[in-house]
Amino acid sequence: MAFLRSPFASDPPPILRDSRVMLRVPDAPDYEQWAKLRALSRDFLTPWEPTWPANDLTRSAFRNRIRQYWRDIDDDLAYPYFIFDAGGHTLLGALTLSNVRRGVAQTGTLGYWIGAPHARHGYMSSAVSLMLGFAFRHLSLHRVEAACLPHNQASISLLHKCGFEHEGLARGYLKIAGEWRDHLLFARLCD
Repeated sequence: MAFLRSPFASDPPPILRDSRVMLRVPDAPDYEQWAKLRALSRDFLTPWEPTWPANDLTRSAFRNRIRQYWRDIDDDLAYPYFIFDAGGHTLLGALTLSNVRRGVAQTGTLGYWIGAPHARHGYMSSAVSLMLGFAFRHLSLHRVEAACLPHNQASISLLHKCGFEHEGLARGYLKIAGEWRDHLLFARLCD
C-alpha cells in the first residue's frame, strides 16, 4: 500500500535548489518573514488569490497552516514549499503541488505566488522547474496541472516558459477576490 502513502511520511520532503533559489517546506520560524512579505505584497497578490481571511497574517493562523501542511504531506495530498534566495535567507514566495491524485491519474495541481519586490526576476521560473523535477522524479507523477486567470499575462508566460501547454478554459473555476472566475487550464506531462 506504499503506493497510496507519501514517500515522505517519516521524513520531510527534500530541499530543492538551483543557482537562483532554494525551496523547502515551510516551518514555524518562517512566520515573521512570511507575514511581512505577504503584508507588503497584499495589493499585488489579492487580485489573483482567494479572499484573505481577516486573521490570515496572524501567528496562530500561520501555525494552523503549518500543521495542515504536514498533514497534507503525510497523506500524500500536497507538497508546499517556500521559495528562498539561493542562500536560503530571504523569502521570495511559495508554491504548492496540491490535489495529488494517485491510482490511474498520477497527477497534481501547481499553485504559486511571488512577493511583489521579487516579481519578474526569474525566481518563479526556477522554482517551478525545481518543483516539476520533484513531482516527476521523486513523486513519480505523470502530469502536473496549473490554472490562471485569462488576463494574467505574467502567469501565462511563466507556464509556457516552463513547458506547460494550454488545454482549455474552465468556466467559474475558482473563487478569486470574492468572485467565481474563469481560468485557463495548462498541463505539463512527465518527459
